[in-house]
Amino acid sequence: MEDRIKEIFMELGADICGIANIERFTDAPSGFHPADIYEECKSVVVFAKCMPKGLAWVSPRNVYIKATDTNLNELDRISYLGSIEIEKLGGIAVPMPSDSPYEYWDSDNLEGRGLLSMKHAALLAGIGSMGKNTLIINKKYGNMLNMGAVLTNLDLKSDPFSEKMCIDGCRLCLDSCPQKALDGQTANQKLCREYTYGNNKRGFPVCNCNKCRVVCPRSLGER
Repeated sequence: MEDRIKEIFMELGADICGIANIERFTDAPSGFHPADIYEECKSVVVFAKCMPKGLAWVSPRNVYIKATDTNLNELDRISYLGSIEIEKLGGIAVPMPSDSPYEYWDSDNLEGRGLLSMKHAALLAGIGSMGKNTLIINKKYGNMLNMGAVLTNLDLKSDPFSEKMCIDGCRLCLDSCPQKALDGQTANQKLCREYTYGNNKRGFPVCNCNKCRVVCPRSLGER
């Protein structure tokens, strides 16, 4: 069953897919546990889609943010269609938004939380390991990944955890952050958001910085 489910998501366009049984989510914060969303959840299917390598070589201001939006839309499409296919196999499936909408917002600290932490779900499903920039790093695809997830009542076996990919002693992402928003464990969302996101004179959203992602020696992986 596990192999068939992962095969379905790959056929729909995911670049990698893993599974985390609900038992791995014991440390999820209250309100953000998969069972807080879907009470009968027994497993989380996590998948990722990489972005083109060329995005690491250009200004992120317009091109990168548009590509990110396109990538997230693709993840939502895969999540929706993958859920339908899981239900054809006899399970119940809940497609999760890859990014928005979500409810939690701390306006003072500009801190948002998705319904489910995609990064931590990916970590638990063996998609990759967490970098000092708080991005998931996969051996093949590097950190140029966005993640999606589907909750299901099927009791599935977890995939093995990923090997550690972040390089010991490396500080490139920490030292390159113009806001000093990284401490190696977490990202200060207020410092990051104030500098990174905004709108141009035309009113379109722009992204002013992705340095912590592109300076990483593991950024593009081995693809």
